[in-house]
Parts: sequence; structure tokens; C-alpha cells
Amino acid sequence: MVIYPDYYCNKVTDITLELLEKNQIKGILLDVDNTLIDFDRNLVEGAKEWIDKIKQNGIRCMILSNSNKQDKVKAVATELDLPYIYFATKPLKRGFRKAKEQMGLQGENMAVVGDQIFTDIVGANRNKMFSILVNPLAKKDIWVTKWKRPLEEMIVKSYVKKQKKKEE
Repeated sequence: MVIYPDYYCNKVTDITLELLEKNQIKGILLDVDNTLIDFDRNLVEGAKEWIDKIKQNGIRCMILSNSNKQDKVKAVATELDLPYIYFATKPLKRGFRKAKEQMGLQGENMAVVGDQIFTDIVGANRNKMFSILVNPLAKKDIWVTKWKRPLEEMIVKSYVKKQKKKEE
């Protein structure tokens, strides 16, 4: 289903090399807001070390953000030593295509990590990329995102319930 992620975890640093290798991931597209940084622009603890480890294992990383604030996205990208695309218009395909071209990878070898179902997960799934949903870092959100959260929470509960049934 296009609204369900391929994988769900608490935060970006919980994503393991084993998971990425098992799914033949050679490139990761990372969301910024509430995935790498919270509302107050604090970087998730351990993000730099996690990205360094991922890159040392030959997996390319890039930021793909819907934010139209280039200075914010660029600051995070600079701190993490990553290329970036801002104002990506997720879930539309344009930003994903641009990232694919810049990374020189096929969609099936790419993962998308983000905190929003209707942008990150739907966009990844529409582009045949491995979708990874993380919990938002903070409860504080911009108004556009705030109204979607209750619906996203219902979808996550349904997804978790479905996963538990699979495991039984």
C-alpha cells in the first residue's frame, strides 16, 4: 500500500547497515525537519557519526527536503557534509528524479528516510524506493504538518498492527 512504509523505526540513527545491505540500498535520501533536526534546529543526537558510518560503508547520502528555507537545509547539509536538494515538492516525483540523477542510482537501490507519510513515504513508494518512516523528533510542527499528524498516527497504528499479524 502506497501509504505504508517498508520499514518503521524510532529515529534515523536506529537504521542499521544490515537493513540497508539486506535491501540492496546504495543511496539514502534524508528529510531534514523532524527527521534530522527538531523544530528548534537541534540535530538528532548521533546523526553525524551515523552518517559517517553509512558513508564509510559505501552508501551515498543526500538531503531531500521540502523546506523552502535554503539557509536551514544548507546549514544541516554542511554540518553533515552532504549534498542537498531543498524545496523538493515531495511527494511529487520531480525532487526524487533530480536526486536519483545526481546520485547516479536506480530507485530500487535507494531508501528515503522521513517523518511524514504523505510526503516522504508516499513519495518514496511512488518512485519505487525503499521507504523508512521515523517518528518525528518533536511534537512541535509547522501548521501545514500539524493537521496531518492525527491521520498519520492512525495509519502508523494500522501498519504496526498489520506487521504484528505477519509475525504471528
